[in-house]
Amino acid sequence: MSETTEHAPAPPAPVSFWEAFRYWLKLGFISFGGPAGQISLMHQELVERRRWISEQRFMHALNYTMVLPGPEAQQLAIYIGWLMHGTWGGIVAGTLFVLPSLFILMALTWIYLIYSEIPAVAGILYGIKPAVTAIIIFAAYRIGSRALRNNLLRIIAILAFVAIFVFDLPFPYIVLSAGLIGYTGAHFMPDKFQAGKHAIDSSHSYGPAVIDNNTPVPEHARFKWSRFIVFALTGLSSWFAVMSLLAVQFDWDGTLTQMGWFFTKAALMTFGGAYAVLPYVFQGGVEHYAWLSATQMIDGLALGETTPGPLIMIVAFVGFVGGWTKALFGGDLLYLAGIAGAITATFFTFLPSFLFILLGAPAVEATRHDIKFTAPLTGITAAVVGVIVNLAVFFAYHVLWPNGFGGSFEWFSAVIGILTFFALFKFKVGIVTAICACATVGFGYSILLTHIS
Repeated sequence: MSETTEHAPAPPAPVSFWEAFRYWLKLGFISFGGPAGQISLMHQELVERRRWISEQRFMHALNYTMVLPGPEAQQLAIYIGWLMHGTWGGIVAGTLFVLPSLFILMALTWIYLIYSEIPAVAGILYGIKPAVTAIIIFAAYRIGSRALRNNLLRIIAILAFVAIFVFDLPFPYIVLSAGLIGYTGAHFMPDKFQAGKHAIDSSHSYGPAVIDNNTPVPEHARFKWSRFIVFALTGLSSWFAVMSLLAVQFDWDGTLTQMGWFFTKAALMTFGGAYAVLPYVFQGGVEHYAWLSATQMIDGLALGETTPGPLIMIVAFVGFVGGWTKALFGGDLLYLAGIAGAITATFFTFLPSFLFILLGAPAVEATRHDIKFTAPLTGITAAVVGVIVNLAVFFAYHVLWPNGFGGSFEWFSAVIGILTFFALFKFKVGIVTAICACATVGFGYSILLTHIS
């Protein structure tokens, strides 16, 4: 229930650009917990405590980001930063949301590539890998329980699993097919493709906000075709300039050029969150380009789960390992090749997110209507569940039978995975907590084996 007018808090003071800058920088270092945790963190801080933006305006922005491809939490930060302080406010908010994670991941990836063969480190990774598999299975359950609300959507999920598991159909084809099914279904069975609601309750009031429900749209947030065209040309020119530079320097078939092209496509297919695009990144990075191995992909996901920022930042790990593996600048400069790969992957993955907000948000502010999932997106989300299950099956195979079915079964890994899933499902243990616990178990198990041998 809202507070009475007599006891309502006073409106907060206007927020300076540098005050907002400090908050976005802080958020970049503490944004653990995946998109749900990151959105909740921003809601608690910006809506409830600081009152920089009202509940309704926050939800209005969130509804828009949820229908976009890309990391919705980062796009929400861009939207709020842009609404408060214009173009540079959005750029700063979105950049600082991922920049700390990029530097942390590059450092951890370098350590991983240098020291992963040391028994203690190998033991830690041994404990983490089944935990990651359990986390992916739990993600499939969590997304599926919300997305698969009827038998038709469940059938789409099953067909997507069969398509990628049995027929090895590329991920983009699955996404397009599911979108077409949703588009067609919206005309004949619209009740089957109704979108669900987000978990945050938008009916509560926390008092007056800097950007309140009735606060007029600022001048920089008004839709203008001239501004739209300038942003579109700037974004496309930036993409084209960097791609051209890479193509001239390394040829079109060069590793960095192919990374730019591949991660551009990946950025446009991240409907449903990071777990949805992981199978596509796996298909490209592991199977097609051979930038890294399946085992390294699992290890990279573990690092991504334990660092701040969006989980899709695993692309920085893939880029770093890819640059290192291909020895782009020779055997003596592997670390520079890794850094170049990580930066390339990050730039092309996140550039579309800024464009989606700077181009589309003014129109969203002008309409101020609720933005809901479209029927094609509902179909895509259902297919994503099946694709994630396939990813979990693939990871489980590599973790439990590292030498193939002809080799020994890793029973201890199976126990760790089962216990991790139970902890996530039954006791709602946090992902970072679960991974740290499993890393400790793996470390202790490696020491035990060393003493026994």
